[in-house]
Amino acid sequence: MKKQTAALQFYVNVILIMVLCCSCHQSDIHSGFRVLSLHVGEHDQAHISFVAEADRWFTEMAAEYGFRYVSSNNWNMLNHDTLSRYDVIIFLDSRPDSLPWREAFREYMENGGAWMGFHFAAFALTPSDYPQDWDWYHDLFLGSGQYVSNTWRPTPAVLRVENHSCPATRNMPETFIASPNEWYRWEKDLRLNPDIDILVSIDSSSFPLGTGPKPHEIWHSGYYPVVWTNRKYRMIYLNMGHNDIDYENRTNRELSFTFNNDTQNKLVIDALLWLGNKKKTD
Repeated sequence: MKKQTAALQFYVNVILIMVLCCSCHQSDIHSGFRVLSLHVGEHDQAHISFVAEADRWFTEMAAEYGFRYVSSNNWNMLNHDTLSRYDVIIFLDSRPDSLPWREAFREYMENGGAWMGFHFAAFALTPSDYPQDWDWYHDLFLGSGQYVSNTWRPTPAVLRVENHSCPATRNMPETFIASPNEWYRWEKDLRLNPDIDILVSIDSSSFPLGTGPKPHEIWHSGYYPVVWTNRKYRMIYLNMGHNDIDYENRTNRELSFTFNNDTQNKLVIDALLWLGNKKKTD
């Protein structure tokens, strides 16, 4: 009887330990940083495709790395109370246009918040539906000013890592091939801005970059930053975020995917972990 009791107690103890371990694991998962991802997801099939793909990928990464990921097209969430509950804000395909949203985001960033932006989140062109009417964001925060031009079609590019000291690029190779993308050129030369750290740029081996059909959509030379940070803020901008779409045949079929690239994905997730784990990396 004593042996049976001892054996029963042993199994009870094992079960208790397993339950405690699972409880601790769940606690660890839910103690991770919190990410709010905002998007429009309505204009340009290439951006719609990217947003859907990004949401799937970030959700998978949240489960793997233990952070919380919330995605929304409700830009009213850019208010003081909501932003105070998140450690990182992501702009997937646009920027806020309402003055209260802009003021809330600026206050958030100037008080230690973190931000990751992709591709169209930096776009501004006057005149257009997205004019440059936010000097703090485009000229000071991003430092890039207005959009000037882009390559076409979306094509891969060989990218060069210029700075390995940032946690986002610390584990990256010297060069890597990016997913197909529509690459942007900017009004301002980021190399002249002392607040900007250029992390990744287009390597010269990429030229000619783009296929046209218009001649100016093919780049043959030049310097083009595609990933950078601003030392005054906890932020990173990545120019990736435009999937290739079958526009010509009007099928809107997806011809490429941004997150179908393990090396580029490493850059994105390392950047997010750096932004989210503020206390561990500062």
